[in-house]
Amino acid sequence: MPRQKTLFTNREISWLYFNERVLQEAADKTVPLIERIRFLAIFSSNLDEFYRVRVPTLGRLANVNTKAKELFGYNPKKILKEIKNIVVKQERRFNHLYEDEIVKELAQEKIFIINDKQLNVGRGEFLRNYFRDKLLSTLVPVMLEDDKPFPELKDRGIYFLVKFSKAGQKVKYSLIEIPTESLQRFVVLPETNNLKFIILLDDIIRYCLEDIYFIFDYDEIEAYSIQLTRDAELELDRSVSEKFIVTLTKSLQKRKKGKPMRLLYDNNMPLDMLTYLVDKLKLDADGLIPGNRYHNFKDFISFPNVGRKELEYPKDPVLNVKGLDARKSIFNQIAKRDFLINLPYQSFDYIIHFLREAAIDPKVTEISITLYRLAQNSRIINALINAAKNGKRVNCLVELKARFDEENNIKWTNRLEEEGVIVNYGLLDYKVHSKICLVTRKEKGKLMYYANLATGNFNEKTAGLYCDHSLFTTNEEITTELKKLFRGLEKKVFYKDYNCLIVSPLETRSKIYGLIENEIQNAASGKPAYMILKMNSLADEEMIEKLYIASQAGVKIQMIIRGMCCLVPGVPGLSENIEVISIIDKYLEHARVWIFANDGEEKIYLSSADFMTRNLDHRVEVGFPILDPNVRREVREIINIQLKDNTKAREINSLNNNNYRKDKAKVAYRAQSDIYTYLKYKNY
Repeated sequence: MPRQKTLFTNREISWLYFNERVLQEAADKTVPLIERIRFLAIFSSNLDEFYRVRVPTLGRLANVNTKAKELFGYNPKKILKEIKNIVVKQERRFNHLYEDEIVKELAQEKIFIINDKQLNVGRGEFLRNYFRDKLLSTLVPVMLEDDKPFPELKDRGIYFLVKFSKAGQKVKYSLIEIPTESLQRFVVLPETNNLKFIILLDDIIRYCLEDIYFIFDYDEIEAYSIQLTRDAELELDRSVSEKFIVTLTKSLQKRKKGKPMRLLYDNNMPLDMLTYLVDKLKLDADGLIPGNRYHNFKDFISFPNVGRKELEYPKDPVLNVKGLDARKSIFNQIAKRDFLINLPYQSFDYIIHFLREAAIDPKVTEISITLYRLAQNSRIINALINAAKNGKRVNCLVELKARFDEENNIKWTNRLEEEGVIVNYGLLDYKVHSKICLVTRKEKGKLMYYANLATGNFNEKTAGLYCDHSLFTTNEEITTELKKLFRGLEKKVFYKDYNCLIVSPLETRSKIYGLIENEIQNAASGKPAYMILKMNSLADEEMIEKLYIASQAGVKIQMIIRGMCCLVPGVPGLSENIEVISIIDKYLEHARVWIFANDGEEKIYLSSADFMTRNLDHRVEVGFPILDPNVRREVREIINIQLKDNTKAREINSLNNNNYRKDKAKVAYRAQSDIYTYLKYKNY
């Protein structure tokens, strides 16, 4: 089937539509007010990463525009302009939501975010004391001179460009970095008459500008905030050896001085100040994004709730897994049957208990695990170190190239090696993105294997925020092939011909094609034929073409895709049998689930892989079958609940208008709440 480029939504544009869905949550008045602020923070953080990674790639393609059009079927320069148009509109909506809605609704709750112009004498004195005691010593003003190089602005750092004016004299400029890394961004002021007041560091500095620049003679002083986003892609040497960590560390230093990609500036900044900046930073017009008074809005994820508890989502108690007792041996229990941990509804502690038990169990001889993103204070790492101290052979593959977690992973690698853990740094051309663990146990003279396979990382922090599935199993079909996979990773080779697992980079694409083709053949034979596919992103064009072919053959396809979706559903004669929804809610939907009708004998897989080219062809990913009948039923019922969502599900369609999916049902279904209830009361 020849590629028809008009039938694919550009992946960068599709990603912006996803971020629009995050912005919708900030606009949803049924969402608690403090949570709406946090969705604004998530939107802002997402956009920062987009400009650090995706836009630089497009910029490089734009430099070879004609060749890029031939290779990729789109015009990078045109896409960059479309990106700017969309982002500017989104930033306007963002500003409206924050300034015209959320700030006013906070005021109705007697919570006031005040600025430097809204301080009375008492609060002003309180802040001057705070400024002198805690803030002043952290500030390093830099005077800007025409004959000196412009300072290197930190990636995503917040700065004030300060301007001094005096009649008859040349204008002077200075830069001040807002010290958000050393101090909390928000300061809660003393309460007055049941009124709560919060001010940002930015406005405290504005209020005290004269105390910083008192030695200068001026008639007027102005300060406007700016934030520069830099190219964050890494360039690495072509060698993986003991020098790899040194090479990566040097690349991380270069990242901090990457090419400027976006200047977010206060849209109230006078034109002469903006012109001065653009000239000094040598920015293209496409890189200028007008913003509001405050940048690095990601800090608002920690906005303090000084009001009613109802202003935040209630914290549901973490559920236990029916039949799995954390007070007893995990090994003895999973030897009898498989268990599924559904995060964040159920406790991540089961995975911690599994590794802690392995660390002290005299029968355990070896632990093998892959680690992609780790928590700052990782109990996973502590358990692995404990196991090594207890004489277990611990094989740990730490993916050093996990984007924006490189420094953290280098730190843990050094710590693990110091404690006697055998560390594999991963593979040069392939990120190891799988989430797998295999424990070897000697029982009655025979080696037995206990496995944990997951759709999400071994990370206790994200386990409380991301919806993922984590499987405990001793099934020999799975554990035998996991052993083979770990052996290959240790030798840095890829083995083929897995019968049970679906493993990238060599086999995932062909095996998924085979499963799709089976549904096509069943449809042609008049048999029931369908697929239900859940993932974070769908961007691989060959895979999309295969899904189009299946739709044309009469295969019913239901998809749940949180992020990018380059497939266009509902097109007559092409994708009319494909329905796509996206669920954005309290938690981040992160699981990958593949269900195939298979002529009445459903095949159900969980996986670490999305349907993106990188996951299919350039990463080590593991898809694994659900074989235990109880766990199969559980996964299927959870998916059924998600497919019924008519509260937080959006329809993905050719218009990309992110309409909420509303049906005529009198009952409101909200998947994340309903899954919690289902897991709480299920009886098997």
